[in-house]
Amino acid sequence: MEREPDMAKAAFIGLGVMGYHMAGHLATKGGHDVTVYNRTEAKAQKWVEEFGGSMAPTPKAAAEDADFVFSCVGNDDDLRSVTIGEDGAFEGMKPGAIFIDNTTASADVARELRAAADKGGFGFIDAPVSGGEAGAVNGVLTVMCGGDEDVFERARPAIEAFARMVGLMGPTGAGQLTKMVNQICIAGLVQGLSEGINFGLKAGLDMHKVIDVISKGAAGSWQMENRHKTMIAGEYQHGFAVDWMRKDLAIVLSEANNNGAALPVTALVDQFYKDIQSMGGRRWDTSSLLARLQKIDGDS
Repeated sequence: MEREPDMAKAAFIGLGVMGYHMAGHLATKGGHDVTVYNRTEAKAQKWVEEFGGSMAPTPKAAAEDADFVFSCVGNDDDLRSVTIGEDGAFEGMKPGAIFIDNTTASADVARELRAAADKGGFGFIDAPVSGGEAGAVNGVLTVMCGGDEDVFERARPAIEAFARMVGLMGPTGAGQLTKMVNQICIAGLVQGLSEGINFGLKAGLDMHKVIDVISKGAAGSWQMENRHKTMIAGEYQHGFAVDWMRKDLAIVLSEANNNGAALPVTALVDQFYKDIQSMGGRRWDTSSLLARLQKIDGDS
């Protein structure tokens, strides 16, 4: 007897800053029977103590008999390791199940894993997310998917446990490509916001008042609304880390090199983030571009 969609057996591989909370929403809001795997076993044990479910010793064991298997790991190599590596999840996937990858990775690895999934007789969706740790905690992530429409429609109810917006962007790889567009836009927005705040402070303006006004006009953005206060205060512990942004921008710039897209601002901002890393800001959030400008002003 098939389980109802809201009573599925699910697995989640990778309990990092994002995955820990996403898996939690699958168990609580989604009502699924969730098995988790994490390289650090103590993190998996902590998750089980908080949310119930069970933990598995390998990705393969986590995937066995699951209807939906999610992953959210660091990069392409990590993803290959937990899917097609030794004791990888793909060895445990049952026919007709669906693997949903929430890692921000390359479109190439998405297509590679889709081909492996086809051979194994199960579905594959590349489904990177946007919204940061706060979005994961609150279950309001934006999920950009690539894959076949019928597979996507079967997976959508499960994904919606931790999402506010879920969209099918095109065939396999389109989810990752959409995430690249997202990161390109964020890079330029944050640099522009940083320059604006830095300029206003140097001009002696009350930037809280300035942002309150201009955020209601054409300059407004999520970054402006949600980051200006912490940026003005010089606090950079509130979001997506610089190290991870550089990882994402490396994927973007590699893809642009392949497709011929000119990304002059993105390439420049990537180097600005490299400067922040050298300032000791590897774990600062992406709004720390302002700290770089203020350091330059202080040194000049």
